[in-house]
Amino acid sequence: MHSIARRALEAYDELGRDALDLATLVERAAEPGKQAMPAHRDAIRAVLTQLVRQGWLHSAGSWGPFARTEEGRLALAGPRELTLYTRPGCHLCEEAKSEIAPLLGEYGARLREVNIDDDPALRERYTNDVPVLFLGARKVAKHRMNLTQLRRQLKEAAS
Repeated sequence: MHSIARRALEAYDELGRDALDLATLVERAAEPGKQAMPAHRDAIRAVLTQLVRQGWLHSAGSWGPFARTEEGRLALAGPRELTLYTRPGCHLCEEAKSEIAPLLGEYGARLREVNIDDDPALRERYTNDVPVLFLGARKVAKHRMNLTQLRRQLKEAAS
């Protein structure tokens, strides 16, 4: 991933915001400690345009504000970050969460639970598939967890 893209996507977590305007993204995506010169701003805008095309950012209008999509968040997920897509009242989701819980401490992994009903794009994508589990940016399970396989994947990620 291009360093400008990484800095832009990380800005959402660093600032704790769901949407950022173009000026903030350009400022955060510039090289640390350096102010973006006009040529650099054009390069940053080109990378931001690419992030929109990839579906990692989306714009509410012409050049802003920009929100990071779930794909953009997953692109930054570390090798031991688990993302569980779920919805309220899903018994398979509760079962998956309880099966995963003991593995978190064992492998130093983190779990992020995402309610698909809070995001129309996620609801459309996963409505009949929850629970869906990602390890880093890779989907590793849906519906039922294969704990033997997940344990192996977490062990490999810990190495």
